Amino acid sequence: MNRLAGKRALITGGTTGIGLETARQFLLEGARVMITGANAKNLDAASRELGPDVEIVASDASNVAAQKQLADTVRGKFGGLDILFVNAGIVDMRPLEQIDEAGFDRSFGINLKGPFFLIQALLPLFANPASIVLNCSVNAHIGMPNTSIYAATKAGLLSLAKTLSGELIGRGIRLNSVSPGPIATPLYGKLGFSEADLRQVSASILQQVPARRFGNPSEVASAVVFLASDESAFTVGSELLIDGGMWNL
Repeated sequence: MNRLAGKRALITGGTTGIGLETARQFLLEGARVMITGANAKNLDAASRELGPDVEIVASDASNVAAQKQLADTVRGKFGGLDILFVNAGIVDMRPLEQIDEAGFDRSFGINLKGPFFLIQALLPLFANPASIVLNCSVNAHIGMPNTSIYAATKAGLLSLAKTLSGELIGRGIRLNSVSPGPIATPLYGKLGFSEADLRQVSASILQQVPARRFGNPSEVASAVVFLASDESAFTVGSELLIDGGMWNL
């Protein structure tokens, strides 16, 4: 407890799943927390669940101008920033022949372009020391069918984690990443599958996980707390795979 006492933290995509659980754990560890989201219903629900001390901001994770506006909001509310958890992201699971330009651009906008320009916009606000954690994916490492766009965006984000970790450490900013495998979050329910198809997809994914279960959001959030805290002060440019052994297959 209190590993993040007094630290100011921003979590993108913090209204559901991993982001919401990370916000909860950050609060328990003493951080001041701001979360973003794009869905008004989810923003309201997160506000009720997390309480009045959390700053709730509606923001488009793909829009470059919105990243600058978000940085201005952080400056106004917090004055600076100690922790950034880039968690906002989407999964688009379709075979190659069904992918269109709009879907391609949407995935890259939310999963890669937005995070890049958010970090850029926040640079003047980061304390020294500070910590950035990017939520990547095991899909950056494996050849799962129907995930070409999603995997490409996460591979790009993972590359960004490696290059920026070297570029920003001189400013006192540590940058690391977590790469979850399949996690039991509402994300899979947003893929547009019928209930029967969703059960089939889930069962197929489960067969690829040596641990034979989906992960819990709390298991990823705990890793993010570690990387955000001073306990990981000598951890720079690292990727923590939280995938039940999926990468080992």
